[in-house]
Amino acid sequence: MTTKERELRKEVPSGWPGSLPEYLVFLELLEQDKFPGLDFTYQAEKFGGRMEHGGLVIDFMFVNPPDLAINVQGEYFHYEQGSQIKSRDLLARAALAGQGINLVFMDEADVIDDASFYVREALVYR
Repeated sequence: MTTKERELRKEVPSGWPGSLPEYLVFLELLEQDKFPGLDFTYQAEKFGGRMEHGGLVIDFMFVNPPDLAINVQGEYFHYEQGSQIKSRDLLARAALAGQGINLVFMDEADVIDDASFYVREALVYR
């Protein structure tokens, strides 16, 4: 990948429904030969999604491998909003674990720094 291509990755294209770190994970999944709709779903609803009490929206829910999910943890929405949000994230992990799904949390700053490394690690459940 050229330097120009790397720099373009630091901007979210018009129409992308999520955050920059989510976009970087999405691009890296493509680089790892993982394809939306085939290998994973972006913004997958579980347990009723945002419309149900206790529902979840998972950033990346995998079909291949079938027992993996990734959530990108933004500093503002996941860390600066207090213990209630942190508790909700841990409950999400527990709910998915009950279905045999490993939820991997990726910190926004780590993804921005080196999306390739953290996506590769997540794909082997680390």
